Amino acid sequence: MASASSNALSIPSSSALVDAKAPRQTTASSPPCVSLPKLPPPPVQSQSRGWKTTAYCRKIARNVMAMATGEALATREAPVDLAVAPAELPAFIKTLQETWDKVEDKYAVSTLAVSGLVAVVGSAGLVSAIDRLPLIPGFLEAVGVGYSGYFAYKYLLFKPDRDAMLKKVKETYKEILGIS
Repeated sequence: MASASSNALSIPSSSALVDAKAPRQTTASSPPCVSLPKLPPPPVQSQSRGWKTTAYCRKIARNVMAMATGEALATREAPVDLAVAPAELPAFIKTLQETWDKVEDKYAVSTLAVSGLVAVVGSAGLVSAIDRLPLIPGFLEAVGVGYSGYFAYKYLLFKPDRDAMLKKVKETYKEILGIS
């Protein structure tokens, strides 16, 4: 072991030194390069999907170019049909569309809807700010639990009180809808 270390640490003769630099060691004694392991190839499915997406984008680009130059689309390729035939709309959406068509002052209704959305977002911000305060959320939670207990005792515990509450709720519902 001593002979091997003295061999590796020996200084070459002065004739081997050129420009006061040590000679290069041979490749047999130099350590091999460290390299990272190779990554596995990407899945085949994603390659074909990327190819399909690229081909689809090229078709759209060709159609845009054809429309911009005034060239007929039939000479290039058949246009890509982006509009899918809509299925039957749900009854709720049909009713909503009919109701919207009956509205006379759409500007006022739109303004009310936007202001309602702003109010909801602002209220959410206010509740979030209050929730970050140290003692307020616990106090408000205790108030909520207390009021829930009071409501259950006053309106839900006994049968005559439940009937009176249901009657009041139905009357309010009819009043809101305008049913007599």
